[in-house]
Amino acid sequence: MAEQDLHADVAICGAGPVGLALAALMAHRGVAGERIVLIDAKALGQAISDPRSIALSWGSRMLLVDVGAWANVQPHATPIHEIHVSRRGHLGRSMLDRAEHRVDALGYVARYGDVVDALSRACARAGVRVLRPVRVAALHEDRGGGVLDLDDGRTLRAKVAVQAEGGVFGEQAEKTQRRDYVQTAVIARVSTSAPIAHRAFERFTDEGPLALLPQDGPDGHQYALVWCVRPERAQQLLDLGEDDFLRQLGDAFGERLGTFTRVAARAAFPLGLNADPRFSARTVAIGNAAQTLHPVAGQGLNLGLRDAAVLARLLARGIDGDHGIAHALARFAEERARDRGAIIHTTDAMARVFANTGPLQPVFGLALAALDTVKPARMLLADLMMFGRR
Repeated sequence: MAEQDLHADVAICGAGPVGLALAALMAHRGVAGERIVLIDAKALGQAISDPRSIALSWGSRMLLVDVGAWANVQPHATPIHEIHVSRRGHLGRSMLDRAEHRVDALGYVARYGDVVDALSRACARAGVRVLRPVRVAALHEDRGGGVLDLDDGRTLRAKVAVQAEGGVFGEQAEKTQRRDYVQTAVIARVSTSAPIAHRAFERFTDEGPLALLPQDGPDGHQYALVWCVRPERAQQLLDLGEDDFLRQLGDAFGERLGTFTRVAARAAFPLGLNADPRFSARTVAIGNAAQTLHPVAGQGLNLGLRDAAVLARLLARGIDGDHGIAHALARFAEERARDRGAIIHTTDAMARVFANTGPLQPVFGLALAALDTVKPARMLLADLMMFGRR
């Protein structure tokens, strides 16, 4: 055996929010930190400085509370009290309200780097080992478990290897369940002349959904924008000057927030569904590595965090003994099937059904109006968004 070989019970490839949450939750459930290794290609400082906005559901907030990370996220997170859902050019809308569900917020908008920082602190307190910046050059299995060849020349051997780094849709290998939406998400931070505090918007257009998530900043009320359009349109939007971009955004969204007055740096990434629930005796994927989703309704990260919570519980019980690990991974696939399936099918349908100009669009607009008047249906949708399929 080589002197450079490293050993762990659990190797987690990817120290983003989902991988970090898995490590912190396992430690919270009694697994000693030194038995867990996190591997990530980015230096911690680089990850913490990531300015991207992410949506955390109420259920994800509860998870962060459990591992002692929420206290570091909360001061910088903006709560969502209401979600306004509408279809551009058609009558009908629906409003989800926290008061109806008796929670402090339907969700929160936070900076990616703040969540990574808080979870990294929780892992550090638990003594979890972290290898940064290091890439996994190859991953395979032998009779003893997972074998990870690292790009620094070392080899890490673990009882179980968890893939928690999925990358973006356009760079992934094709999985068994795949759909290219022929949409690109343009993301930015925008300001408006008449913001409504703590209200998020999901606006369906002919090209795809347009979401505005409240995210307070040093200049007051601002919004994280996720605007899904055709790829050629996305490039045009990136190339526009600020005034022209804001004008086109206003045309697409409407005047519910007055006029758009400012936009920060813009970026874009392709959108698609790429999912595969398969696992092996010693390896399993969670989060974006298992299912990359359309960003409609902001469910991708929250689904991944629920993956982490279930896997942490099962591995904490079964990590000692080969049979226990195999049983834990099989149970994980079984327990996650309903929630994963429900969220994949819901977001897939929302991304496809509303993003066209067919004759049924007025009917979909009326369906939103009906949703606003049928409380049980509205409660069911909000519960799915906050907690997943239970």
